Amino acid sequence: MGGDHAPHEIVAGAVHAVRERGLPVVLVGSPRVLYEALADHDATKEVPIVRAEEALSMDEGALASLRRPRSSIAIACHLVRRGDACAVVSAGSTAGIVATGRLRLKGQQGVLLDAGANAEVKPEMLLQFAHLGSAYAELAHGVATPKVGLLTIGSEAEKGNKLVRRAHELLQSSPGIDFAGNVEGYDLLTGKVDVITTDGFTGNIALKTMEGAVRYAFAELRETIEDSRLARFGAAMQRSRIRGLRRRLDAEAHGGAVLLGLNGTVVIAHGASKASGVSAACALAADLSSAGIVSAIGDRIAAAKGSHRLWP
Repeated sequence: MGGDHAPHEIVAGAVHAVRERGLPVVLVGSPRVLYEALADHDATKEVPIVRAEEALSMDEGALASLRRPRSSIAIACHLVRRGDACAVVSAGSTAGIVATGRLRLKGQQGVLLDAGANAEVKPEMLLQFAHLGSAYAELAHGVATPKVGLLTIGSEAEKGNKLVRRAHELLQSSPGIDFAGNVEGYDLLTGKVDVITTDGFTGNIALKTMEGAVRYAFAELRETIEDSRLARFGAAMQRSRIRGLRRRLDAEAHGGAVLLGLNGTVVIAHGASKASGVSAACALAADLSSAGIVSAIGDRIAAAKGSHRLWP
C-alpha cells in the first residue's frame, strides 16, 4: 500500500479496476485504513482486504525487505507465490519492491532482475537488460525483430564512459540481439529502436525528463489555446486529436512497468500514480498474467542462455 498518494488514490484506482474493468482486485494493508477508504466509494463489499499492518515508506531502500517481513508488499508477493493472486501491483518504493520481490518470489534461473532500481550496473547487465527487453517487446507487443539501442551521449561506438563502451562491444557481438547501435536522448520517442537498454539511474532521469517536458508542452498549449477565441475554436476542431495525443503521452495511461526476472508478475506503478494510473497498472498486470508473458520470457532467456554465451 505504497505510493505518494496512498491510500486514497490507490484504493480509488482499485475500485475503478473492479467496477470499470471487471478485475478481481485484493487490497493488502491496514484493514482499518483500507476499509475507511473503501467506504468513501461504497465499495467495502466489492474489494477484499488482506491484513498487513506495515508498509514500506517511499524513502526506504532494499534492506527494508529484510527488516519488514510482514510489509504489505511482502504479503502481496506471498499471495502470488502461494497462488492466491496472479500478480502484484505497487506504487511504492522501487528498491523495496525489487528486493522484496527477489526475496519472496525468487529470480528466474539464469535471469538477472531488471528494474529501475539498478542504478549501478555492469556492462553484462546492460546486455541482459537488452535480452529481457527484446523478449518482452516480442512476446508482449508483437514486435517480430525488436531493434535494440544503447542509451549514451553520441551515436558513435566510442562515445560514452567505460561502462557504455564495453556494453556496446557485448551487444554488437551477442547473438539473438538486433543491435541498432547507440541512441541519444532525443531518440527516445522517435521509434528509431524498439528497446533501449541503460542503467536505472540514467533511465530514470530520462523518463522523468520526458514526463516533465510533456507536462510543460501541454501546459503551454493550454495557455496558448485559452489566449484567444480563434485559438479556442481551432482547438475545438482538433479536440479528438489533441486528446489522443495526450493519452499516448500520459504516463498514467500506461499504468506501470513490469519487473522482469521474477517467478511471478510484478508491475511497478509510478510513485505519483493517481487512481487512473493504478487502474491501468492493474489492467496491465492482469493482461501479462493471463497471457503468461513473464514465464514465457523466462523460458526464452533460459533457451538463449543454453544456446550461446548470453552472460559473458
